[in-house]
Amino acid sequence: MGTVLDKIVAHKRVEIDRSKRARPFEMLEERLAEAAPIRDFTAALSTAEGMGLIAEVKRASPSAGVIREDFDPVAIAKIYSQHGAACISVLTDEHFFQGRLEFLSDVRQAVDMPLLRKDFLLDRYQVLEARLAGADCVLLIAECLDEARLRELFEFAAELGMQSLVEFYEPENIDMVRNLAPPLVGINNRNLKTFETNLEHSIRLSRHFPPETLVVSESGIHNAEDVERLRQAGIQGMLVGETLMRSSDIGARLDELLGNR
Repeated sequence: MGTVLDKIVAHKRVEIDRSKRARPFEMLEERLAEAAPIRDFTAALSTAEGMGLIAEVKRASPSAGVIREDFDPVAIAKIYSQHGAACISVLTDEHFFQGRLEFLSDVRQAVDMPLLRKDFLLDRYQVLEARLAGADCVLLIAECLDEARLRELFEFAAELGMQSLVEFYEPENIDMVRNLAPPLVGINNRNLKTFETNLEHSIRLSRHFPPETLVVSESGIHNAEDVERLRQAGIQGMLVGETLMRSSDIGARLDELLGNR
């Protein structure tokens, strides 16, 4: 019996094949000239006052089910923009997270800040989709890719002008990530096999990266005390989704995390 991640990846491959048949890669390539200008995702994080926050637009997850019933991606993104988030992550996986690629396009039209396509990217096709939908950055998860495919997608994103948030959880994947020398690395505190979180995970593994690498701690960040722990450990960025999505007042919760007055 496979893990949740195995099931997601298997389903994603079927989705990709179906999308390619409906709209071939070459058809998407023809639309590149109309793609929106790229914003600098890493610079937005590194120049943020205090901790650079990637605030996530996410309705559901396999582990938690529906997280937010009154889910309006554009309205949520506008709150993030107004309350000091540096960047926005938009969950686009439909089957497991109830996301849509259209959410990314809609958010792009509504706010002027760098956007991440958060999904399980396995193929150049999805990277191209992200560019056309308005993403400035894509998530590449080491646990879903072998080293050759990780490099291929990383370099293809760069060819399209986008940056990559190269994420990993397993310590055994540190070298694979470091070999890319990526400016931006995400360390997931959530075990993608069990979906349990531990903030200490990213603090410990961040020490394997040089100071010029901007490390983002992902998942399991609940309050200002957690943010301060990360800051003191030298981590410059964080990705927060569920904590914000569960809040009755998203703006106030974001202010609390960032120490806004």
